[in-house]
Amino acid sequence: MPFYKHYSFDLWLTLIKSNPAFKTERTKYFHAHYNSKKKSVDEVALIFRQVDLMVNAINEKTGKNIDADEMYLMVISIMNDYSTEFQGLDTAALYLEMEILLLNNMPLLYNSESLSVLSELKSSDRSTTNILSNTGFIKGVTLRKVLENLKLTDLLDFQLYSDEVRLSKPNPEFFKLMLDTIDQEKHPEIRLQEIIHIGDNPVADVKGGKAMGINTLLINSNDLLISHLLS
Repeated sequence: MPFYKHYSFDLWLTLIKSNPAFKTERTKYFHAHYNSKKKSVDEVALIFRQVDLMVNAINEKTGKNIDADEMYLMVISIMNDYSTEFQGLDTAALYLEMEILLLNNMPLLYNSESLSVLSELKSSDRSTTNILSNTGFIKGVTLRKVLENLKLTDLLDFQLYSDEVRLSKPNPEFFKLMLDTIDQEKHPEIRLQEIIHIGDNPVADVKGGKAMGINTLLINSNDLLISHLLS
């Protein structure tokens, strides 16, 4: 692989992956607390999966962002045969419960090379790095805590999350924000050809990056791993 001055990374299924225990505990929580129609645990798990896929597709299509609070309300509505009786629900308290569940069942590095590759890029002192991530049920504020726990924070120059800026990949405005945030003192004359975005999603990461004129690398969803960056 060529050397790049700036490396932009997707997060989920690129650098980290879910801890299966979190989804299990989240399903059990909703099954116990918001289940007036007596859905089974398996039905609740399926509803979470359906909402996740639907919202991801909508965000990719519109380039905007449906927030985690809205996604949890969708799950509760579908669980209760599309009821919209949300008036008494404290969404902030609900999200805090979900954050606690997540931090007690911490996401995992996608593989051991996630940390070592970022460490090598950082140690060269010639490149800068960032996260450019669409979010879903987990907000950027929580993901920053996750990356701190996984020892990734100090290996990144900045982090951008869709819920914080109301933009989602492959929206070119989200990629432009990333380009505008690159350290201009370190890279005063950086060219698009000297930037690469790495991710697992052919649409959000590859199509989005190429539309901005930067290099892209698809990993994990194909036969390439992150270590290919150093080969």
